[in-house]
Amino acid sequence: MSDFDGLAAVVTGGASGIGLATATLLARSGAGVAVLDRSTDGVPDSLVALECDVTDDDTVRAAIDQAADRLGGLDVVVNNAGIGAQGTVEANDDDEWHRVFDVNVVGMVRVARAALPWLRRSSHAAIVNVCSVAATAGLPNRALYSATKGAVLSLTQAMAADHIAEGIRVNCVNPGTADTPWVQRLLDAAPDPAAERAALEARQPTGRLVPPDDVAAAIAYLAGPASGSVTGTSLAVDGGMQGLRLRK
Repeated sequence: MSDFDGLAAVVTGGASGIGLATATLLARSGAGVAVLDRSTDGVPDSLVALECDVTDDDTVRAAIDQAADRLGGLDVVVNNAGIGAQGTVEANDDDEWHRVFDVNVVGMVRVARAALPWLRRSSHAAIVNVCSVAATAGLPNRALYSATKGAVLSLTQAMAADHIAEGIRVNCVNPGTADTPWVQRLLDAAPDPAAERAALEARQPTGRLVPPDDVAAAIAYLAGPASGSVTGTSLAVDGGMQGLRLRK
């Protein structure tokens, strides 16, 4: 039997990239899985696909309740939905700061808030927030994005403290630059996509972008019963980017 047999999971931003890799892994490991995304095109039939915009509280509550109804409850929430931003602190206006925080931080709050009544009924309740190495390493030209991910890291720790007595574990993963469709779109927009990709690969000590499946495996560990004593932690999946200083 799999660790996730009989468990129900929701993955936001689950239609592509890290979210889809996670949803697929959880389903393959025995969980019933609902994917919440603004567009569910391409989501496999093995997953419950529900359209959801994490910036709309009513939509979030309806999608979480529908997922729990379809899956027979809710045990795991993977808060993966997020958007990027580039530039120094001068580069984005107030509206863009509010927009990115609304998705990357308040979106996680909305999902967790809607899911908590269901998670309180579970004996294996876990929330995993997808953070970023940008929360722990100063990256150039990523002021707004880094600020949101720093907030996610602190939010994760606060939530873990608030809900530990209810048996709900809360952790986060900190991926490095992952080989996802979103990153590929950034590369395609660069003046020299090949050179930009080489630069992103070079800044990670492993010399490659992080495969989404590697991040999914870390999420599955934190979400599963095998990590029952793990809460309030961040797990780096960044090819050594944050912690290693290699000699050239």
